[in-house]
Amino acid sequence: MPYALFYQDAKLSKAYPTEADVWKLARKSGLVVDAVTEEETSSPRPVLDNDYEIRPCQLEPNEDPVKNKADADREARQEPRLN
Repeated sequence: MPYALFYQDAKLSKAYPTEADVWKLARKSGLVVDAVTEEETSSPRPVLDNDYEIRPCQLEPNEDPVKNKADADREARQEPRLN
């Protein structure tokens, strides 16, 4: 089942093969923050900022989640990294 990034009921991203692929996209886009709960004070956990959600989605006509992931991975390799 493909996954995408949503805000309320609006699909904001392309569909990707796994939920982990969308988390990677969200982190790269600056939408992931580290949250600490009272029960987990020793280690923060990543959460999506501003009510964004990652959830299963329907594919658009002619959409290929595997191709979307490959395109995103290729773009990530081509971007310059600042150290």
